[in-house]
Amino acid sequence: MWDERYAEPGFGYGTEPNDFLRVNVDAVPAGPVLCLADGEGRNGVFLAESGYTVTTVDSSVIGVQKARRLAADRGVSIDARVGDLATYDLGRGWAGIVSIFCHLPPALRAKVHRELVRALAPGGVLLLEAYTPRQLGRGTGGPPVEAMLYEPEAVRAELDGLEIEHLVEVVRPVVEGRFHTGLALVVQVVARRPRVLG
Repeated sequence: MWDERYAEPGFGYGTEPNDFLRVNVDAVPAGPVLCLADGEGRNGVFLAESGYTVTTVDSSVIGVQKARRLAADRGVSIDARVGDLATYDLGRGWAGIVSIFCHLPPALRAKVHRELVRALAPGGVLLLEAYTPRQLGRGTGGPPVEAMLYEPEAVRAELDGLEIEHLVEVVRPVVEGRFHTGLALVVQVVARRPRVLG
């Protein structure tokens, strides 16, 4: 599916970063950042432009190729990798992990969230935005399958071990290319790994 979508002309979700990421990027400490399901690279490129050392991962070969091209066009460097989050090793020591509209089946989502808690460095920050089930039927973005959407309290539970600094469900305009267009119901999270583990 994603190779087909990204094979279309242009950038399906635009070339500008997600608004939630743009507003909250300063919460991420200096250092390496991992960007999950980064598609055509708009968020990873923005992070690189903001001074971070960026690794992005996406399952689409075509999306990753476009991400590399966007970075080159913007004069920045990102390490854009093809990977399936079901098997991809998130590694360790990230100053930040960014998960923007990374919609996964529930069991895989829980697995990835558990792993990213360990993958963050002490003091590292997760920025996450995703559609909630209240988004169904709005026609403004997100998967049309309830199980793929994020309940705020389920996300809180899956991020056990992080200090939740911000977790809200909000209605906001999401205008990002031709596939995210209009008012949407989203969950937004800023969470930090404690510097000293209990």
